[in-house]
Amino acid sequence: MKLIRFGTTGNEKPGIQLETGTRIDVSAFGSDYDEAFFGTDGIERLSDWLQSNQENCPVVDATIRLGAPLTRPSKIVCVGLNYAQHAAEAGMKVPQEPVLFFKSTTALIGPNDDVVMPKGSTKTDWEVELAIVIGKKASYVEEADAFDHIAGYVLHNDVSERAFQIERSGQWCKGKGCDTFAPVGPFIATKDEIPNPNNLNLWLKLNGNMMQNSSTSDFIFNVQKVVSHISQFMTLLPGDIISTGTPFGVGLGLNPPMYLKEGDVMELGIDGLGTSKQTVKAYV
Repeated sequence: MKLIRFGTTGNEKPGIQLETGTRIDVSAFGSDYDEAFFGTDGIERLSDWLQSNQENCPVVDATIRLGAPLTRPSKIVCVGLNYAQHAAEAGMKVPQEPVLFFKSTTALIGPNDDVVMPKGSTKTDWEVELAIVIGKKASYVEEADAFDHIAGYVLHNDVSERAFQIERSGQWCKGKGCDTFAPVGPFIATKDEIPNPNNLNLWLKLNGNMMQNSSTSDFIFNVQKVVSHISQFMTLLPGDIISTGTPFGVGLGLNPPMYLKEGDVMELGIDGLGTSKQTVKAYV
């Protein structure tokens, strides 16, 4: 199943995208895609409900905006330097265990919304990433049980302001949590649709030029390791997002480095998770 949310900003409704690509409104089901939904077997309940109600669900016009495919999670946990070649281009050693940081939930936007560079930004950068959506409360989870706690997967652009992240006391959250810095979607693919999240092609183009083109098979720490590791330090709640890191090809790693400017267009995608497109705007 592919979960979407659609409508104007702040007024999104839940829907699903069918295998044909048609989008339907499932707001009559009575639940948005939030912690309560994921934590009470919402995906299974929605699937059962659709068996007798799908033909009565209104079709969503293809021109209607897509929002982030889940409501504000309790947290967005990210893994840094999770591809060896990206660590090398950033001039950093391969970590011995996952490097963690947070993005603010206020950074969440829809998959095709504009990315707005913050005040004073000079080094805003792109990062295509596979993100995990937690489906069941996870605390001290073993790697062998990690998939039991996953609801699905989603495409994420971990937009980053490198000067804020690296040059201002090395506090990553300053460069990661800016408003609009977490475009997510177009949909959450439930885990049954992604048999092996550790072997997916992912890519990003800037103004039509391929900048990142790699595979999650190059993970340093795979999906089950990441979920298990994070759960040793904090409880993951249903609907939480874990973003698993980006491959090589970011602006920081180019020689010379290259950063986003107003009017730039980022297009990105992951096998089985669709594509998204964001235009860069300056803060006004």
